[in-house]
Amino acid sequence: MNLKGIDFAIILTYLLSTIVIGLLLKKRAQNDMSSYLLGGKKIPWYMLGLSNASGMFDISGTMWLVTLTFVYGLKSIWIPWLWPVFNQVFLMVYLSAWLRRSNVTTGAEWISFRFGNGRDGRLSHTIVVVFALVNCLGFLAYGFIGLGKFVQIFIPWEYVAPYIPFVVPASYVPHIYGIIFTSFAVFYSVLGGMSGIVWADLVQYLIMTISAFVIGIIAMTALDGHTLNVPDGWMNPFFDWKMNMDWTGIIDEVNSKIASDGYSLFGIFFMMMLFKGVLASLAGPAPNYDMQKILSTASPKEAAKMSGFVSVVLMPARYLMITGFAVLAILYYDQLNLVVAGKIDFEQILPSAISEFVPVGFMGLLLAGLLAAFMSTFAGTLNAAQAYIVNDIYLKYYNKNATNRQLKLTNYATGLIVVVVSIIFGVFAKDVNSILQWLVSALYGSYVASNVLKWHWWRFNGSGFFWGMVAGLIPALVFPYVFSETLDLYYFPLLLLISVAGCIGGTLLTPPSDDETLMNFYKKVRPWGFWKPIHDKVVAEDPTFSSDKCFKRDMFNVIIGVIAQTCLVVVPMYLVLEQTLPMVITIAITVVCVVILKKNWWNKLSDH
Repeated sequence: MNLKGIDFAIILTYLLSTIVIGLLLKKRAQNDMSSYLLGGKKIPWYMLGLSNASGMFDISGTMWLVTLTFVYGLKSIWIPWLWPVFNQVFLMVYLSAWLRRSNVTTGAEWISFRFGNGRDGRLSHTIVVVFALVNCLGFLAYGFIGLGKFVQIFIPWEYVAPYIPFVVPASYVPHIYGIIFTSFAVFYSVLGGMSGIVWADLVQYLIMTISAFVIGIIAMTALDGHTLNVPDGWMNPFFDWKMNMDWTGIIDEVNSKIASDGYSLFGIFFMMMLFKGVLASLAGPAPNYDMQKILSTASPKEAAKMSGFVSVVLMPARYLMITGFAVLAILYYDQLNLVVAGKIDFEQILPSAISEFVPVGFMGLLLAGLLAAFMSTFAGTLNAAQAYIVNDIYLKYYNKNATNRQLKLTNYATGLIVVVVSIIFGVFAKDVNSILQWLVSALYGSYVASNVLKWHWWRFNGSGFFWGMVAGLIPALVFPYVFSETLDLYYFPLLLLISVAGCIGGTLLTPPSDDETLMNFYKKVRPWGFWKPIHDKVVAEDPTFSSDKCFKRDMFNVIIGVIAQTCLVVVPMYLVLEQTLPMVITIAITVVCVVILKKNWWNKLSDH
């Protein structure tokens, strides 16, 4: 075990600080539901942006991205478009403002705002709550399993086993560690609510940023005077129809990893990923911690700023760390311990590299940061799950006049139940990548059609939303078993077609939402799209009304924003890899994009 006393002291100090934050903010969180779930909508946008970035700097995702960079080099910058990472640009440009104008508490409450409280509205509200809970549980399990695999590198089970009164099979050791550290995240998120999460996230972001610079410097020092032994094309972000990444004679085992990932036909994979990613971004944020942070902002203008700030503070620091670890892993591959249960597990590159190359003291800081990143993601997702259960089930259907004490106890109880269920999900998960692929490809495939149409088509009603979601959600749960040998992304079009059929059938076979609901939604949100019949009715009632006619400008800003965001990923990679000329060119492109966005987006933001 490479951890020393000072490392344990740093980790313990961090864990204790989360408990202090939870206790200090407990009273503020108990003022009312808005204070608990949204921080009273008084948290500054830049703090929420840092918090959101900290939540995305998660340990499981970082393990996955380090593995991708190790295997695919600069071509790995495209694979996170599976999420898609550029959805933050769509949010920044217009969707966060649209969402915040609704002034609701959760995504499910937003659905009632869009479709009303009639039978159709109740159906759509119910299916969104179900989707949100499945989504939250999936992400909690994803983080949970990643944390356990990470910790077992630094605290080998043989040091712990003598103190445990039962035998734990090797394959379940990560889950035991996951349960232990999850307990701290549960404490400050359940007690402190959104305010507790944001303040803990700020501490976590500072730790992660310092750690990223340390790792980047260590990697650059190690690389100085050496040449990376990597395949042709590893240093090139551009690609052909095929990946053409051959590690034969360098690290032969990596070829098996590439084959199992299913990215070899990269041109087709990229087109599918872009197609799915644009649709998912148009749909708006899924009902998770990202949406809750948007709803917690003070105004639509601050919501837009918050979403834009996330990419600025997240991408450079995160990829400085990711590239640093990938470089160290390639330089000293023979020193890494990647064998788990008798076979190589490339998801162990990150923890193994930390164990080998990070000096005493800094190792404790980095481990505290990565544990913090896990706890940030876990806590934010837990807060979102609580919001749906308490606000959209308990208050809506069971106890509309609940007292503060009843709400407090319900929040605590639901938090603990959600954690237990997510742990059970994590126990049955194969690995980090398997959960990730299902979440971003299969589950989100069921989400896309209904959630694109809800913004842009006036005739789309609650029944269409419900049947579109159901038609997508059931196959999303079944297809991974039917197409077990197929990359989840490749059956996304089939999921989409089934879901679209459900949307259109459910809509056209039932009456439209009532005019009062549609006009109220349109007046507040002012979305562009197919809203002419409702627009005409609103103008007839209020001739001074002006709609948001910014489609072309918004789409132009999205394109510029995606280019800028990609540059923010590439610049720290070129820095660590000592590729000076490409780095300078990329910085110049970034500056041009920033100037355009300043004039065409930032200067035109409005609170209305």
